[in-house]
Amino acid sequence: MKRFHVHLGVEDLAASIRFYSGLFGQAPTVEKGDYAKWMIDDPRINFAISRRGGAEGHHRVGLNHLGLQVDGADELAAVRAQFAAADATTLTDEPDASCCYAKSDKHWVRDPQGIAWEGYHSLGAIEYFDGDAAPATTASACCAPAAIEVAAAPGSAAVASACCAPSPATATAAAAAAACCAPVPVAVPATRANKCCA
Repeated sequence: MKRFHVHLGVEDLAASIRFYSGLFGQAPTVEKGDYAKWMIDDPRINFAISRRGGAEGHHRVGLNHLGLQVDGADELAAVRAQFAAADATTLTDEPDASCCYAKSDKHWVRDPQGIAWEGYHSLGAIEYFDGDAAPATTASACCAPAAIEVAAAPGSAAVASACCAPSPATATAAAAAAACCAPVPVAVPATRANKCCA
């Protein structure tokens, strides 16, 4: 059964946790220093908030992305087919992704307004926001979930994702670098990168 997903960026995590705990009538299911998630059964929703993105000391606030969480691979394949029917040109596959303290298989699409939609099946928990290894520097902790266009075979575009909402395929590496907290190297390999920040 599908579960609707909403991810918001917040400025004050503690105040937001208090507010949404009151609104939903329960404490977060997952609570970390930069992230909280509520798994609500009525209505069936996965509601997440985080303090991530932007330059150090500044956080991206507002809608990060929307999505559909599913319980298995068959449901995920059906969601992917729906995403492809909606707009195959913005469809991005992200198997075995590490994000939001979970390992998941994911697919992404953007609506006509540019809002990212995520279809995913969670495979298990991980210790850190973007993987099992501790961030190498404090710079990676400030990184916004973003993506950059990377070099690929002629006529195709591969997207390197830092985790959450990938940027539109038309985004340039320079625009993506501006969204991150640290510069992105000019030459990015054609394989999926784990983070936009160094």
